[in-house]
Amino acid sequence: MGSAAAAADVVIPACAAVGIAFALWQWFLVSKVKVSAYAAPSNGHGHHGGPVFRVEDDEEEDVAMGGAGHDEEEEGAGDGTIAVARCAEIQSAIAVGANSFLFTQYKYLAAFTAIFAVVIFLFLGSVHRFSTDSRPCQYTTGRTCKPALANAAFSSIAFLLGAATSVVSGYLGMRIATYANARTTLEARRGVGAAFATAFRSGAVMGFLLSSLGLLVLYATIRAFGLYYGDDWEGLYESVTGYGLGGSSMALFGRVGGGIYTKAADVGADLVGKVERNIPEDDPRNPAVIADNVGDNVGDIAGMGSDLFGSYAESTCAALFVASISSFGADHDFAAVAYPLLISAAGLLVCLVTTLLATDVFRVKTVRGVAPALKLQLVVSTVLMTVAALVVSFAALPARFTMFDFGEVKQVKNWHLFFCVAIGLWAGLAIGFTTEYFTSNAYSPVRDVADSCKTGAATNVIFGLALGYKSVIVPVFAIAVSIYVGFTLASIYGIAVAALGMLSTVATGLAIDAYGPISDNAGGIAEMAGMSRRIRQRTDALDAAGNTTAAIGKGFAIGSAALVSLALFGAFVSRAGVTDVNVLNPKVFVGLLVGAMLPYWFSAMTMKSVGSAALRMVEEVRRQFATIPGLMEGRAAPDYARCVRISTDASLREMMPPGALVLLAPLVAGTFFGVRTLAGLLAGALVSGVQIAISASNSGGAWDNAKKYIEAGASDHAKSLGPKGSDAHKAAVIGDTIGDPLKDTSGPSLNILIKLMAVESLVFAPFFAAHGGLIFK
Repeated sequence: MGSAAAAADVVIPACAAVGIAFALWQWFLVSKVKVSAYAAPSNGHGHHGGPVFRVEDDEEEDVAMGGAGHDEEEEGAGDGTIAVARCAEIQSAIAVGANSFLFTQYKYLAAFTAIFAVVIFLFLGSVHRFSTDSRPCQYTTGRTCKPALANAAFSSIAFLLGAATSVVSGYLGMRIATYANARTTLEARRGVGAAFATAFRSGAVMGFLLSSLGLLVLYATIRAFGLYYGDDWEGLYESVTGYGLGGSSMALFGRVGGGIYTKAADVGADLVGKVERNIPEDDPRNPAVIADNVGDNVGDIAGMGSDLFGSYAESTCAALFVASISSFGADHDFAAVAYPLLISAAGLLVCLVTTLLATDVFRVKTVRGVAPALKLQLVVSTVLMTVAALVVSFAALPARFTMFDFGEVKQVKNWHLFFCVAIGLWAGLAIGFTTEYFTSNAYSPVRDVADSCKTGAATNVIFGLALGYKSVIVPVFAIAVSIYVGFTLASIYGIAVAALGMLSTVATGLAIDAYGPISDNAGGIAEMAGMSRRIRQRTDALDAAGNTTAAIGKGFAIGSAALVSLALFGAFVSRAGVTDVNVLNPKVFVGLLVGAMLPYWFSAMTMKSVGSAALRMVEEVRRQFATIPGLMEGRAAPDYARCVRISTDASLREMMPPGALVLLAPLVAGTFFGVRTLAGLLAGALVSGVQIAISASNSGGAWDNAKKYIEAGASDHAKSLGPKGSDAHKAAVIGDTIGDPLKDTSGPSLNILIKLMAVESLVFAPFFAAHGGLIFK
């Protein structure tokens, strides 16, 4: 099999390099749209402190544009040089806010990472009392493996590498998004197709950079560690699991911190602006408006990027670990062990073709074409990936082999693994389309929620909650089928590979996902720069489609998290030497109950954090409206920086307790109560976390789109619910505000809770197996 291994050594880095090159090329295409920041001439409008933000009618604007009359309104009045200058200024304000927040956050996280790396080293080093002697291997009898101290050191290094990659991918995503938002607004002057291409290309930059980086760094880590480990593949792949832990722990803080930031600003801006003052969503008079737009970038882009990178790293690590203790590892067949990496490499090429279809082959021409173009991406990438998985399965894997199956040995054929990947892929698509059905205002569930606003906020909330609970049914069945098929065909490895299948098209998934916040920002910039109504209608159309795709992205993240954590759970159970997890055993059942409670505790913390931060934000916005003379009339500028500071301080202070809960729970359970209780804890958290995460995300998404449905007034039904400012609209805004922390803070963070606890247990498994269970001996 030497030739196959050599081929794998070429294919994996080559695909990653192609992915990075493609991302840079897309970035180059986006950068061709010019945004120039020059001060606009004053035009005798009596301005206050420079040309930054103004609230003017289109008529005044027309005069400013050289006296063009209202007959030229259609050509986008107010979309000339002054608007360009304003877009540039708003863009730089958003970029500065996002940058400063992320740098402050990363300073805190650097300290945490250093401390936790030492904890990993001390815990794992103490397994054999820090001895440097080789020991007999655990799975392959008659061989000696490297000392536990080496595993401790290399796990810590892998943890640091994973954390660094996660932070870099989140940061790059944020840079691209803040670079592209104003460019999307300006392209909307040319038409909805041009704006869509810009937003989507920028999303693709993030998707490809992130998945290529993840693949490349993981591959390099394996090859570098292999120089020391040599023949000891058990130790090698066990220490590589630290990479997944690093990626996910950064994602947790990024998601929770970013989520609290964005929602504090959003809730504050909506409650005072829309409900009390009756001004539009991104009105420049609203003091919280810049913080709100910064939040989209730090929460939805940087947080989502780190989150999906974490899923991807962990599912690969789980699959590699299980493969290394199976016949692949014993026979040292690198092409077969690297099967997960090869699937991801093939996925990059598939996504590349799919992306070109959206931007260059079937171009979006009309507003109606936006949502179908995004859905086509999902379908095409899934179909092409199915074919690619078939090719990889037959090229890389031997015709038959054995898999480790909790102390038993399972006979597996190569086409079995193809089925595992395919079932994961298609389950992902099923979850994506279910989510879309429940959160898009093109279908009846959201329209029913919008309709319930007629009788006030209470009925809106009741309908929205019911919708969220109902939307759990199909995704859970999809996950259940993938688990059953994966486990029956290839034991735990089958589940790990199914998770990888779901994530194999992660480049496209991320592109679609990042597209949402970029178009949201573009709409905000158009509103703040006072661009014509037509431009805003175009950016709103992009944004409404983006809202649904963001929900689809969350669905993928949650579905893959369930599979990933089950695979990690299986790897943990086998590493800790537990043969069966018996629910009737009181130690296990106690863990199960407590584990099922953890997602509720975690949600309570994150929701309350958003609530208290939003409270401070509302008070500040009210204070500015009350004390700054001429703010409502648009004669004075609000103090945006104070609102940005409130969000930043709140999120950095509030992200620590939920993070500590997730990281300490497995350590406490494993150390004091032993591996069986910990196994119960993980199972309980997985089972309850998935339900809450899906229902929270979909309820929030539905409320948001019900509000947008009423605002857009596109159909007779929507028009009957009233213009902006009607009672039904106000009820919809309240529902949307309740849904904000559900869909952007608690819901998406829960999938990280599920995965992170499982991967942490796997990394610390040798310690728990040796010294765990101080109380439940």
